[in-house]
Order: sequence, then C-alpha cells, then structure tokens
Amino acid sequence: MSTSKHPKQFLDVLNVGKSLIRQTFERFNQITPTENIYVVTNSSYVDLVLEHIPELSAQQVLAEPMGRNTAPCVAYAMEKIHKKDPKAAMVVAPSDHIIRNEDVFEEVVTKALTYAATKDVLLTLGIEPSRPDTGYGYINYDLEPNDDGFSKVKSFTEKPVLSVAKEFLSSGDYLWNAGIFVWSTSSIKSAFSGHLAAMHKQFLEIVDDLGTASETGAIEKVYGACDNISIDYGIMERASNVEVFPAPFDWSDIGTWDALFDIQNKDENSNVVKGKRMLLRNTHRSLVYLEDKKFVAINGVKDLIVVESEDALLIADRNDEQAVKEVVNALKQSDFKELT
Repeated sequence: MSTSKHPKQFLDVLNVGKSLIRQTFERFNQITPTENIYVVTNSSYVDLVLEHIPELSAQQVLAEPMGRNTAPCVAYAMEKIHKKDPKAAMVVAPSDHIIRNEDVFEEVVTKALTYAATKDVLLTLGIEPSRPDTGYGYINYDLEPNDDGFSKVKSFTEKPVLSVAKEFLSSGDYLWNAGIFVWSTSSIKSAFSGHLAAMHKQFLEIVDDLGTASETGAIEKVYGACDNISIDYGIMERASNVEVFPAPFDWSDIGTWDALFDIQNKDENSNVVKGKRMLLRNTHRSLVYLEDKKFVAINGVKDLIVVESEDALLIADRNDEQAVKEVVNALKQSDFKELT
C-alpha cells in the first residue's frame, strides 16, 4: 500500500478517515498554533502535504530537492525557525507514527519543550519496550532521573539482533527510540557546529536566503553538497548533553503489517479486518485489508496477511515479516518495480 509515489504517511492505515500525517498535524496543533508547524518533505510530496493539511501555507512546507537523511532535514527546519525566533524550542517528529493517549503525549511534549527552552540539552523521548523488537533503536539510560524527570543517555543501539534485544529488555535500563526530539534552536545549532561542522557552515551561508525568492535555489545548492547522514548518527550518538524522558504514551512506528496487527482491534477470531465484501470462515489471527470492488472469501487459514490495493495483492505469513521485505526488494529488481 505504501509506495514511493504515495508513502505511508499519506495512508489511512487505521481506517479512521484520516491519514497518518493528518493525525500528526492535529496532534501537534493541540500544542502549538498552526503557524508554528512546519513539514519537511521531498519536493515531489509538497502538493500531497498541502492536500492533507490545507491549513498550512506553502511557506510552511519545506521542500527537500533530494533525500539526504534526517540531519539536513533538521538543519533546514532549525535555521528557518531560529531565524523567526532565536529563543525558540522545537520538536522534531516523524509524520507516520501512531500515538495513543494523545492527552498524555501533549503533556509530555509540553513538559519537554519547557525544559529544553532554558537548558543546553538535546532531548529524546523513549518508550518502555514491551517486547524484544529487532526493528527499533534502543536507548541505554541512567535509571536515576534528575529533579525534572529527565535522565542522562548513556548510549544508542540501532536495531539489535534478537538475542541482544532480549538482553536489553531484561536489563530494565533500555528504552525504544521513538525518533521524537526536543531542543532549543540554539542548542541544536551548537551541536551542528560541534559535530557536523561542514553541514552547519553550508546552512549558515544561506540563512539570508531563507524566506526569500532565492530559498529554493539555495537549498538545492546546499543539499547537493550535504552528507547523507542521520541526526541520530551525526549528532545524538556523539553529543554529551543528550537526555531522555521515558514517555508513558502508547507508540508504534508501524513499520510492518504485524506491528499494525498488534495495535488494531480484533474480531472474535483474533483477525484484523478492513473491507465490507468478504466472508471469513475458520480464519484466525490474520490481517485482511481488502478493497470493496469484488467479493472475497477466505476459508481455513491462520496467521496470514492478505492485503489488496488498487493494482496489487499480497498474501504472506504474518509471522515472517522479513519475507515481506524480501518480496519488496525483489520487486525493485523486477519488471514490476513501478509497484514500489
């Protein structure tokens, strides 16, 4: 369902009538006014962003001319916001995650913004792990928080193997890395200066162009010269002033169909079903997402993923998500690569 032309953030994967990016916007709109919300996206998705969030002006959608990972993305947004308000604190968050307990999320983010606004810290929000998931990054942290409830980060580990993930879970001093960061613009500017100096210098050279007719050309020049590097690796794993808050809201980045299955409501046979024209008999623990253009009968199966889009059908073992990724990779090398 998620393709390069129409990626996950623009899908209504929960079947609630709103895309993930729309839900993300509404979540943050409870915390800050519309005019303070920016979306950084590839230039090919600008129209889609404005379609899903018509409240934004075109100036609030920052178009990346090419993919360069998350460090340039953060630098671009940071410089725009810092130019508008040098005393600003900001949140960086993915647009394709699911968050429950939104009142708790609002409380946590507001607390983090208040804390970051007056201290030279780089904050990340951590999630209490519920299983030894190998698809998430992990944060090793000091179990003794400071008076404000924030803890020193000891180290980051990206997507460990299962045996290591089990050790992390049993140790009790690891959190999932949700990829949600909070800091003042002055603190993150200082971090770029110290850890990604070349990139910092490149963006400093175009600050005067931001908000003018020459912004697009300046950004194209900078991105063409920028390293392809994540904010996690480029700064968070190198900085000494990183702290974490163990956030008590429910969170998922739904990177797999099985992750979506876990958080959805189930029927009496533990199936997750989307679609009206179907008959399920003796079917258990399966995820079935179907279009309503034709009738579908599913009989005598268990632990399956059955997903239909406008021009494709996937049938897979729900317990073997790696195989799904392998199918997608194989498609990219085949005559059907347009499906990806």
